[in-house]
Amino acid sequence: MSGVLDLVRDDLRGFAGYSSARSAKLEGDIWLNANESAWANPGDVQASCRRYPDPQPQALRERLAGLYGCSAEQLLIGRGSDEAIDLLVRALCVPGRDAVLYTPPVFGMYAVSARLQNATALEVPLRDTNAGFVPDIDTIIATARQGNAKLVFLCSPSNPGGLSIPLQEVEAVASALRGQALVVVDEAYAEFADEPSAVSLLARYDNVAVLRTLSKAHALAAARIGTVIADADLITVLRRCQAPYPIPTPCSTLALEGLSSSALELTHGRIATVRAERDRLRFALASRACVRHVYASDANFLLVRFVNAEAAFQTLLAAGVVVRDQRAAPQLQDALRITLGTPEQNDRVLDALTTLEPAA
Repeated sequence: MSGVLDLVRDDLRGFAGYSSARSAKLEGDIWLNANESAWANPGDVQASCRRYPDPQPQALRERLAGLYGCSAEQLLIGRGSDEAIDLLVRALCVPGRDAVLYTPPVFGMYAVSARLQNATALEVPLRDTNAGFVPDIDTIIATARQGNAKLVFLCSPSNPGGLSIPLQEVEAVASALRGQALVVVDEAYAEFADEPSAVSLLARYDNVAVLRTLSKAHALAAARIGTVIADADLITVLRRCQAPYPIPTPCSTLALEGLSSSALELTHGRIATVRAERDRLRFALASRACVRHVYASDANFLLVRFVNAEAAFQTLLAAGVVVRDQRAAPQLQDALRITLGTPEQNDRVLDALTTLEPAA
């Protein structure tokens, strides 16, 4: 067994979890073991929902493993990255004793999961530099050591900051905290970036885990397909802590279709469009008098500081454009986050903001 299991809560290392009717590998043509209906629901046209789904559909698991460059045994499918975050916090953190470290401004679910588990929250703010929002690696390591962190969440590319964390910096954190903490790299926006995936570190560091999702680049947000990639022994523990049937059959089928060769080819083309639009919109916004600063981004969004963020937010809303208000987040009192849309949608953003420009 690997050393990463030493990071799991003592009381869960031998936890068997719930054994569902689909857990046993049995064969038969009349299934009377799960108290399911003998008839399909009238609204279930394909008759695919009468039976409970495979807890970890193997075809999808193998397809995702191939996509992300890991083995199927290193991958757990869940209901978006949110479930993976929650599972990791629950499986590793003893309530009232262990801590979770994250780097605000950042995705809010790390803090939420820590709070629900009564795990101490350790915050190491990102540094606002000329290059953009970047992590303070030395302080992350020192704070994790001093604060008894069991989990360190690194968002790369960062949301809402937008920048990737260089792989060597992720490795530095994993190396320094080996034996103490699991370093979880949230790569929800990795498809839009150039930085190599932290999955490549798993062969050398069993205290690294990676989160991926089909919600962003693959346009399957409503299907709720996320994955955690980690040491196979840790994946086994997480599976035992997971609810019995996490992946609905229609979602699994949709995900498989969305990862076909033809679908992936179309997705790659759309990613290229987003990247081109990211450059175009950043340049156009930066030239506006109503804009203070546009941050560089490796993701499918731009973080923008405005002279009057309230006026910008309301102007966009009046034009039918809904953006993310970031003003309640640390260090972002004048900022909005704008997702890259189609070229036509991005033009509407620019056109709406024209009304905020001073008269010539």
